[in-house]
Amino acid sequence: MTRRRLLLSSFLAVLWLIPVSGAGQGGASTARPGLDGIWNSGTATPLERPTQLKDKAFYTPEEAAEWERQMAQRNQEPSSTAAAKSTGTGTYNTFFREFGSRTVKTLRTSIVTDPPDGRIPALTPEAAETKRRLLDAMENPASAQDTGLQDRCLAFVTAGPPMLPYSYNSNYQILQTSDAVVIYAEMNHDTRVIYLDGRPHLPSTIRLWMGHSIGRWEGSTLVVDTTNYNDKGWIATNVASGRIKGIPQSEALHVTERFTRVDGATIQYEITIEDPNIYTRPWRVAFPLYKDANARVFEYACHEGNYAMTNMLSGARAQEKADEEAKQQK
Repeated sequence: MTRRRLLLSSFLAVLWLIPVSGAGQGGASTARPGLDGIWNSGTATPLERPTQLKDKAFYTPEEAAEWERQMAQRNQEPSSTAAAKSTGTGTYNTFFREFGSRTVKTLRTSIVTDPPDGRIPALTPEAAETKRRLLDAMENPASAQDTGLQDRCLAFVTAGPPMLPYSYNSNYQILQTSDAVVIYAEMNHDTRVIYLDGRPHLPSTIRLWMGHSIGRWEGSTLVVDTTNYNDKGWIATNVASGRIKGIPQSEALHVTERFTRVDGATIQYEITIEDPNIYTRPWRVAFPLYKDANARVFEYACHEGNYAMTNMLSGARAQEKADEEAKQQK
Protein backbone atom coordinates (compact mmCIF):
# COMPACT_ATOMS: atom_id res chain seq x y z
CA MET A 1 0.00 0.00 0.00
CA THR A 2 1.38 3.41 -0.90
CA ARG A 3 1.99 6.01 1.79
CA ARG A 4 -0.82 8.19 0.41
CA ARG A 5 -3.33 5.30 0.45
CA LEU A 6 -2.22 4.31 3.96
CA LEU A 7 -2.69 7.88 5.17
CA LEU A 8 -6.16 8.09 3.61
CA SER A 9 -7.13 4.73 5.09
CA SER A 10 -6.06 5.87 8.57
CA PHE A 11 -8.03 9.08 8.20
CA LEU A 12 -11.15 7.23 7.09
CA ALA A 13 -10.73 4.79 9.96
CA VAL A 14 -10.96 7.67 12.40
CA LEU A 15 -14.12 8.92 10.72
CA TRP A 16 -15.63 5.43 10.81
CA LEU A 17 -15.53 5.51 14.61
CA ILE A 18 -17.54 8.75 14.77
CA PRO A 19 -21.33 8.38 14.59
CA VAL A 20 -23.08 10.46 11.97
CA SER A 21 -26.50 10.21 13.52
CA GLY A 22 -28.02 10.66 16.94
CA ALA A 23 -29.01 13.63 19.00
CA GLY A 24 -25.54 14.73 20.10
CA GLN A 25 -25.20 17.93 22.06
CA GLY A 26 -27.56 20.59 20.85
CA GLY A 27 -29.44 18.41 18.38
CA ALA A 28 -28.69 17.34 14.84
CA SER A 29 -25.76 18.88 13.00
CA THR A 30 -28.09 20.09 10.25
CA ALA A 31 -29.43 22.68 12.71
CA ARG A 32 -25.96 24.18 13.09
CA PRO A 33 -23.84 26.24 10.70
CA GLY A 34 -21.90 23.94 8.39
CA LEU A 35 -18.15 23.92 8.93
CA ASP A 36 -17.38 21.19 6.39
CA GLY A 37 -14.82 21.85 3.70
CA ILE A 38 -11.16 22.75 3.25
CA TRP A 39 -10.13 25.97 4.96
CA ASN A 40 -6.90 27.94 4.71
CA SER A 41 -5.33 30.00 7.52
CA GLY A 42 -2.80 31.89 5.40
CA THR A 43 -2.67 35.63 6.04
CA ALA A 44 -0.32 38.52 5.42
CA THR A 45 -1.04 39.79 8.92
CA PRO A 46 1.75 38.76 11.33
CA LEU A 47 1.06 36.96 14.56
CA GLU A 48 2.64 39.77 16.58
CA ARG A 49 2.46 43.47 15.80
CA PRO A 50 5.66 44.66 14.09
CA THR A 51 7.75 46.73 16.48
CA GLN A 52 7.82 49.70 14.13
CA LEU A 53 4.03 50.02 14.41
CA LYS A 54 4.12 50.21 18.24
CA ASP A 55 0.64 51.18 19.43
CA LYS A 56 -1.02 51.13 15.99
CA ALA A 57 -3.60 48.37 16.30
CA PHE A 58 -5.28 48.91 12.91
CA TYR A 59 -4.22 49.80 9.39
CA THR A 60 -6.09 52.23 7.23
CA PRO A 61 -7.28 50.54 4.02
CA GLU A 62 -4.45 52.26 2.17
CA GLU A 63 -1.87 51.08 4.70
CA ALA A 64 -3.20 47.53 4.53
CA ALA A 65 -2.88 47.54 0.76
CA GLU A 66 0.72 48.79 1.05
CA TRP A 67 1.55 46.11 3.61
CA GLU A 68 0.11 43.43 1.31
CA ARG A 69 2.23 44.83 -1.56
CA GLN A 70 5.36 44.66 0.58
CA MET A 71 4.60 41.09 1.63
CA ALA A 72 3.96 40.04 -1.97
CA GLN A 73 7.28 41.55 -3.00
CA ARG A 74 9.12 39.85 -0.17
CA ASN A 75 7.55 36.50 -0.99
CA GLN A 76 8.77 36.72 -4.60
CA GLU A 77 12.41 37.17 -3.60
CA PRO A 78 14.82 34.23 -3.95
CA SER A 79 15.40 32.21 -0.81
CA SER A 80 19.00 33.40 -0.65
CA THR A 81 17.95 36.99 0.05
CA ALA A 82 15.94 38.75 2.73
CA ALA A 83 13.01 36.38 2.29
CA ALA A 84 15.13 33.48 3.52
CA LYS A 85 16.43 35.46 6.46
CA SER A 86 12.93 36.48 7.48
CA THR A 87 11.74 32.86 7.48
CA GLY A 88 14.89 31.55 9.10
CA THR A 89 15.72 29.00 6.41
CA GLY A 90 17.32 28.75 3.02
CA THR A 91 16.18 25.17 2.51
CA TYR A 92 12.95 26.09 0.71
CA ASN A 93 12.71 28.79 -1.89
CA THR A 94 9.51 30.79 -2.07
CA PHE A 95 8.09 28.62 -4.85
CA PHE A 96 7.24 26.04 -2.19
CA ARG A 97 5.90 28.50 0.36
CA GLU A 98 2.30 29.66 0.63
CA PHE A 99 2.35 32.93 2.48
CA GLY A 100 -1.04 34.53 2.84
CA SER A 101 -1.59 37.51 0.55
CA ARG A 102 -4.37 39.31 2.46
CA THR A 103 -4.49 41.12 5.76
CA VAL A 104 -7.36 40.19 8.05
CA LYS A 105 -10.63 41.91 7.19
CA THR A 106 -10.59 43.86 10.45
CA LEU A 107 -7.41 45.62 9.22
CA ARG A 108 -5.57 44.61 12.37
CA THR A 109 -1.79 44.93 12.38
CA SER A 110 -1.43 41.62 14.24
CA ILE A 111 -3.57 38.58 14.80
CA VAL A 112 -2.81 38.80 18.52
CA THR A 113 -5.75 40.82 19.83
CA ASP A 114 -4.91 40.73 23.54
CA PRO A 115 -2.68 42.00 25.16
CA PRO A 116 -3.53 45.37 23.61
CA ASP A 117 0.03 45.86 22.32
CA GLY A 118 -0.46 42.94 19.92
CA ARG A 119 2.49 41.02 21.34
CA ILE A 120 2.84 37.64 23.05
CA PRO A 121 2.91 38.14 26.84
CA ALA A 122 6.18 37.91 28.71
CA LEU A 123 7.28 34.47 29.85
CA THR A 124 7.54 33.54 33.48
CA PRO A 125 11.15 33.51 34.73
CA GLU A 126 11.14 29.71 34.82
CA ALA A 127 9.81 29.42 31.26
CA ALA A 128 12.30 31.99 29.97
CA GLU A 129 15.16 29.99 31.49
CA THR A 130 13.83 26.76 29.98
CA LYS A 131 13.59 28.37 26.57
CA ARG A 132 17.12 29.77 26.89
CA ARG A 133 18.50 26.31 27.68
CA LEU A 134 16.65 24.78 24.75
CA LEU A 135 17.91 27.40 22.32
CA ASP A 136 21.47 26.96 23.58
CA ALA A 137 21.19 23.20 23.09
CA MET A 138 19.82 23.68 19.58
CA GLU A 139 22.89 25.73 18.63
CA ASN A 140 25.12 22.74 19.33
CA PRO A 141 22.89 19.65 19.70
CA ALA A 142 24.43 16.70 21.50
CA SER A 143 21.66 14.41 20.28
CA ALA A 144 18.41 14.49 18.33
CA GLN A 145 16.58 15.36 21.56
CA ASP A 146 18.34 18.74 21.57
CA THR A 147 16.82 19.76 18.24
CA GLY A 148 13.43 21.34 17.59
CA LEU A 149 10.20 19.43 17.18
CA GLN A 150 10.08 20.52 13.54
CA ASP A 151 13.55 19.10 12.90
CA ARG A 152 12.45 15.76 14.37
CA CYS A 153 9.16 15.74 12.44
CA LEU A 154 7.37 15.00 15.69
CA ALA A 155 4.70 17.67 15.91
CA PHE A 156 4.10 21.01 14.28
CA VAL A 157 2.50 23.80 16.24
CA THR A 158 0.14 24.59 13.38
CA ALA A 159 -1.82 21.36 13.80
CA GLY A 160 -3.14 22.80 17.02
CA PRO A 161 -4.81 23.58 19.05
CA PRO A 162 -4.10 26.46 18.72
CA MET A 163 -3.97 26.34 14.92
CA LEU A 164 -1.63 29.25 14.15
CA PRO A 165 -0.78 30.28 10.57
CA TYR A 166 2.40 29.04 8.96
CA SER A 167 4.17 29.76 5.68
CA TYR A 168 2.98 26.60 3.90
CA ASN A 169 0.65 23.60 4.37
CA SER A 170 -1.97 25.91 5.91
CA ASN A 171 -5.00 23.84 4.87
CA TYR A 172 -7.43 22.24 7.30
CA GLN A 173 -10.15 19.82 6.24
CA ILE A 174 -13.19 19.90 8.54
CA LEU A 175 -15.84 17.19 8.69
CA GLN A 176 -18.85 17.78 10.89
CA THR A 177 -21.28 15.23 12.31
CA SER A 178 -23.93 15.40 15.01
CA ASP A 179 -21.54 14.13 17.69
CA ALA A 180 -18.12 15.35 16.63
CA VAL A 181 -16.11 17.69 14.45
CA VAL A 182 -12.96 16.30 12.85
CA ILE A 183 -10.15 18.63 11.78
CA TYR A 184 -7.47 17.13 9.56
CA ALA A 185 -4.37 19.37 9.37
CA GLU A 186 -2.24 19.32 6.24
CA MET A 187 0.85 20.18 8.28
CA ASN A 188 2.24 16.99 9.80
CA HIS A 189 -1.02 15.19 8.80
CA ASP A 190 -2.47 15.35 12.32
CA THR A 191 -6.17 14.70 12.95
CA ARG A 192 -8.14 16.24 15.80
CA VAL A 193 -11.46 14.88 17.03
CA ILE A 194 -13.63 17.40 18.89
CA TYR A 195 -16.37 15.57 20.79
CA LEU A 196 -19.84 17.16 20.97
CA ASP A 197 -21.64 14.39 22.86
CA GLY A 198 -21.36 15.95 26.32
CA ARG A 199 -18.53 13.77 27.58
CA PRO A 200 -16.14 15.24 30.18
CA HIS A 201 -12.42 15.72 29.72
CA LEU A 202 -10.14 12.75 30.20
CA PRO A 203 -8.68 12.09 33.66
CA SER A 204 -5.78 14.38 34.48
CA THR A 205 -3.43 11.40 34.43
CA ILE A 206 -3.84 11.09 30.64
CA ARG A 207 -1.72 13.59 28.68
CA LEU A 208 -1.70 14.04 24.89
CA TRP A 209 0.37 15.99 22.37
CA MET A 210 -2.69 17.83 21.05
CA GLY A 211 -4.70 17.68 24.26
CA HIS A 212 -8.29 16.47 24.63
CA SER A 213 -10.96 18.58 22.93
CA ILE A 214 -14.66 18.79 23.77
CA GLY A 215 -17.04 21.23 22.13
CA ARG A 216 -20.43 22.84 22.52
CA TRP A 217 -22.56 25.18 20.47
CA GLU A 218 -23.26 28.70 21.68
CA GLY A 219 -25.77 29.89 19.10
CA SER A 220 -23.96 29.79 15.76
CA THR A 221 -20.49 29.51 17.33
CA LEU A 222 -18.69 26.25 18.03
CA VAL A 223 -16.76 26.64 21.28
CA VAL A 224 -13.96 24.12 21.82
CA ASP A 225 -12.28 23.54 25.17
CA THR A 226 -8.93 21.69 25.16
CA THR A 227 -6.98 20.45 28.18
CA ASN A 228 -4.90 17.37 29.08
CA TYR A 229 -1.80 18.46 27.15
CA ASN A 230 1.56 16.90 27.82
CA ASP A 231 4.60 19.11 28.35
CA LYS A 232 6.39 18.04 25.17
CA GLY A 233 4.81 20.32 22.58
CA TRP A 234 5.64 23.87 21.50
CA ILE A 235 3.60 26.91 20.59
CA ALA A 236 4.99 29.14 17.85
CA THR A 237 5.53 32.76 18.77
CA ASN A 238 6.02 34.68 15.56
CA VAL A 239 6.16 32.58 12.45
CA ALA A 240 4.27 35.04 10.24
CA SER A 241 6.66 37.93 10.78
CA GLY A 242 9.97 36.21 11.31
CA ARG A 243 11.77 32.98 12.06
CA ILE A 244 9.67 30.38 13.83
CA LYS A 245 10.47 30.40 17.53
CA GLY A 246 9.00 27.86 19.89
CA ILE A 247 7.81 28.22 23.46
CA PRO A 248 7.51 24.91 25.31
CA GLN A 249 4.07 24.35 26.74
CA SER A 250 3.28 22.83 30.13
CA GLU A 251 0.62 20.42 31.30
CA ALA A 252 -1.34 23.43 32.55
CA LEU A 253 -2.00 24.66 28.99
CA HIS A 254 -5.68 25.43 28.41
CA VAL A 255 -6.90 26.51 24.96
CA THR A 256 -10.39 27.80 24.14
CA GLU A 257 -11.34 28.13 20.46
CA ARG A 258 -14.37 29.74 18.86
CA PHE A 259 -15.39 28.90 15.27
CA THR A 260 -18.02 31.27 13.86
CA ARG A 261 -19.23 30.89 10.26
CA VAL A 262 -19.64 34.51 9.16
CA ASP A 263 -20.38 33.91 5.47
CA GLY A 264 -20.19 31.23 2.81
CA ALA A 265 -16.42 31.42 2.53
CA THR A 266 -15.23 32.56 5.96
CA ILE A 267 -14.94 31.19 9.49
CA GLN A 268 -13.87 33.66 12.16
CA TYR A 269 -11.41 31.73 14.33
CA GLU A 270 -10.65 33.05 17.83
CA ILE A 271 -8.30 31.52 20.40
CA THR A 272 -7.62 32.12 24.07
CA ILE A 273 -4.38 30.61 25.38
CA GLU A 274 -3.74 30.15 29.09
CA ASP A 275 -0.66 28.53 30.58
CA PRO A 276 0.30 30.06 33.94
CA ASN A 277 3.51 28.02 34.02
CA ILE A 278 4.68 29.65 30.78
CA TYR A 279 3.01 33.05 30.29
CA THR A 280 2.55 35.89 32.76
CA ARG A 281 -1.04 36.34 31.54
CA PRO A 282 -3.55 34.77 29.09
CA TRP A 283 -3.46 35.93 25.47
CA ARG A 284 -5.85 35.92 22.54
CA VAL A 285 -5.62 35.54 18.79
CA ALA A 286 -8.22 36.07 16.05
CA PHE A 287 -8.07 35.64 12.28
CA PRO A 288 -10.25 34.25 9.48
CA LEU A 289 -10.16 30.83 7.88
CA TYR A 290 -11.00 31.05 4.17
CA LYS A 291 -12.77 28.31 2.25
CA ASP A 292 -11.23 27.27 -1.04
CA ALA A 293 -13.30 24.94 -3.21
CA ASN A 294 -10.22 24.17 -5.33
CA ALA A 295 -7.91 23.36 -2.41
CA ARG A 296 -6.57 19.89 -1.80
CA VAL A 297 -4.88 18.50 1.29
CA PHE A 298 -1.67 16.88 0.13
CA GLU A 299 0.47 14.25 1.79
CA TYR A 300 2.97 15.54 4.33
CA ALA A 301 6.07 13.33 4.34
CA CYS A 302 8.51 15.10 6.61
CA HIS A 303 11.27 12.50 6.76
CA GLU A 304 11.52 11.76 3.03
CA GLY A 305 14.80 13.25 1.80
CA ASN A 306 15.23 15.03 5.13
CA TYR A 307 18.95 15.36 5.78
CA ALA A 308 18.60 18.13 8.34
CA MET A 309 18.96 15.93 11.41
CA THR A 310 22.13 14.13 10.37
CA ASN A 311 23.62 17.34 8.99
CA MET A 312 22.94 19.29 12.19
CA LEU A 313 24.44 16.58 14.38
CA SER A 314 27.49 16.03 12.16
CA GLY A 315 27.96 19.79 11.90
CA ALA A 316 27.87 20.12 15.68
CA ARG A 317 30.49 17.39 16.05
CA ALA A 318 32.68 19.05 13.40
CA GLN A 319 32.42 22.35 15.24
CA GLU A 320 33.38 20.70 18.53
CA LYS A 321 36.43 19.14 16.86
CA ALA A 322 37.46 22.47 15.36
CA ASP A 323 37.07 24.23 18.72
CA GLU A 324 39.14 21.57 20.46
CA GLU A 325 41.91 21.81 17.85
CA ALA A 326 41.92 25.60 18.21
CA LYS A 327 42.36 25.27 21.99
CA GLN A 328 45.28 22.90 21.57
CA GLN A 329 47.04 25.31 19.22
CA LYS A 330 46.95 28.14 21.81
